[in-house]
Parts: sequence; structure tokens; C-alpha cells
Amino acid sequence: MKQAIHTDAAPKAIGSYSQAIRCADTVYLSGQIGLDPRTMQMVDGIDAQIQRVFDNLKAVAAAAGASLDHAVRVTVYLTDLAHFARLNEVMATYFHEPYPARAAVGVASLPRGALVEIDAVLHLG
Repeated sequence: MKQAIHTDAAPKAIGSYSQAIRCADTVYLSGQIGLDPRTMQMVDGIDAQIQRVFDNLKAVAAAAGASLDHAVRVTVYLTDLAHFARLNEVMATYFHEPYPARAAVGVASLPRGALVEIDAVLHLG
């Protein structure tokens, strides 16, 4: 059985999806972009967007009764792979060893002109 996870501390879904879905001990966090959950507007610049994305993921994880320390898999989508080093720096402040498995993908574009989108899978067991 699956359970939808929702929090007002992260942006509302802008499509036909849930912020996260929990199935047993696994939580699938939908991709987050740099939207401010209060205004639903994109924050400016890559640094602010990376920070906001991780804050949004952290809020959804908390709504599921977890933290980013429960992450076992993260997928990063960047419109410019030149931002990869900066992403690594910021990511290291949100995750602790052992770090989750990760893929990073360069993409042509993201919703609402975002520069970065990240999704994650959490395991609570």
C-alpha cells in the first residue's frame, strides 16, 4: 500500500504527482527545483537554487518522518554540468557518510527554467 506525503514546508506539486510516496520502509521523493514554498517563485542563481532544492527535499523527508541521512539514492539533473563542483560542496553539508548512491545528468532544460532538479529515495528500515 502506498501513502502520499505532503508538507507546506516544500513547494506544492505543479503537476499530477505527490511530493513523495511511502511504500513500506521506502520513501520516494519527487524531484525538487528551486521554488520557494511560500511564494512558489524560483529563487535566483545556481547557489540559491541548489540550497533551496536541498531545503525542499529535507522538508519532504521530515514530513515522512525521516531525514536526508535516510537517503540511499539521489539523482541530480543540471542544465550546466559546470555547476557540478558547487553542487558537491553544498550536498556535503546536507548528507553524512556513508553518502547515498548518486547519478548526475546534464539536461537541456528543466521545469520553470530551473538550473537544477534533484530527487531521492529514502530507506527507513
